[in-house]
Amino acid sequence: MNPEILIVDDDAAHRQMLEAVLGAEGYRTGLAADGRQAVEAVEQKFYDLVLMDIRMNRMGGIVALKRIKEISPGIPIIIMTAYASVDTAVDALKSGAYDYLTKPLDIDELKILVKKALRHFELEKENKYLKERVSDRFDFSNIIGRSETMGKLFETISLVAPSDATVMIRGESGTGKELVANAIHENSGRKERPFIKVNCAALPETLLESELFGHEKGAFTGANARKKGRFAQAHTGTIFLDEIAEMSAATQAKILRVLQEQEFEPLGGTQSTKVDIRVIAATNRNLEQEIEAGTFREDLYYRLNVVSVEMPPLRDRKEDIRLLTDLFLKRYSEKNRKVIKGFTPRAADLLTRYNWPGNVRELENAVERAVILCREEIITPEQLPDAIRALDSGEEATTVDFSAGQSLRDVETQMIRRTLDETGGNRTKTAEILGISRRTLQLKLKKLGINP
Repeated sequence: MNPEILIVDDDAAHRQMLEAVLGAEGYRTGLAADGRQAVEAVEQKFYDLVLMDIRMNRMGGIVALKRIKEISPGIPIIIMTAYASVDTAVDALKSGAYDYLTKPLDIDELKILVKKALRHFELEKENKYLKERVSDRFDFSNIIGRSETMGKLFETISLVAPSDATVMIRGESGTGKELVANAIHENSGRKERPFIKVNCAALPETLLESELFGHEKGAFTGANARKKGRFAQAHTGTIFLDEIAEMSAATQAKILRVLQEQEFEPLGGTQSTKVDIRVIAATNRNLEQEIEAGTFREDLYYRLNVVSVEMPPLRDRKEDIRLLTDLFLKRYSEKNRKVIKGFTPRAADLLTRYNWPGNVRELENAVERAVILCREEIITPEQLPDAIRALDSGEEATTVDFSAGQSLRDVETQMIRRTLDETGGNRTKTAEILGISRRTLQLKLKKLGINP
């Protein structure tokens, strides 16, 4: 889509002339008669560049420039004026103007400067995104696995990534759902555009809406300035909504509207904001059960579940464990400046036989721990976590005894208490082992009356 330029001038004839000139160059245009209209226009819509007069009624160009920069700091603004002076030019540039033109305009100079500003803005955005993601660049080679189940996963990603379809990534905690989301984005047509991640379970419900949709100044106590939300930040790119099942019913309704209409309203706002985004969601919960329980909207489920990607648990692809341990051993040996050649056969066997309830994340933590504790060049069973070493002594890892007649509440309480005991009361680790978010664990502790 061609760039859109906002033309701001209180001279109607001059506005029309600029509209014709820029339209002939293939640009889309918007019009504003003064600074106040310009600010309102930028609040409601995304523009690639602003071409603005400096002397106008109601709100002048310098004041409008500063207001626009608060709303959209990166947008290039070219100032025009018939009152050329060094002081005016310096003031405009200090306030954030990209450059400065004097009236009567040289049309050839205008065309060159507009093209230069748009190219500069595009390069700045690309560099920003590349820098933000330089350590998070993923392709298929970063998802490790040679098993049959992983082969099917790679095939699914290769088919899904080039499309703009909404994707639901499902799987237990620690299986690598975020890696798959990265791979889908990096192999899509939006790969040079923003990739915005939101962990829905990591934010209190009171803050999640503001984080997703942004807010206007004064929308709530503490909202001292207008804030751009994650959906607006993801415009033309991809947004990844992790732990989607943790959202409240109200937030789910707003997400549904974005998916249906590609628009939303910030908190405290009355104007809708249009966005062009691809949505990738992830959950470790059974959404069909959540729908039956009335905690997740069925219509939202169908909107999100256009393409479903299933992440296999590590216990179902044990042939990949050796590949993963070698990767993590190299990574953490370098990080801790150690020379470790590998694992003893016994240690390697234990890693393969262990069931890995925390999946790849638990394996990574176990290898990192072993590297830190290892004093020689080979990792032995002694450097592995207790639950894994228990296999070597013939003991069983932590179990929970169930018997007929117990209620689900009692079983759940017993399981949570035992896991908390094993982790020394560490709620984050307990949540990982149980395959739920920390927020969900907090709610269950309160509901079941458990005080660790």
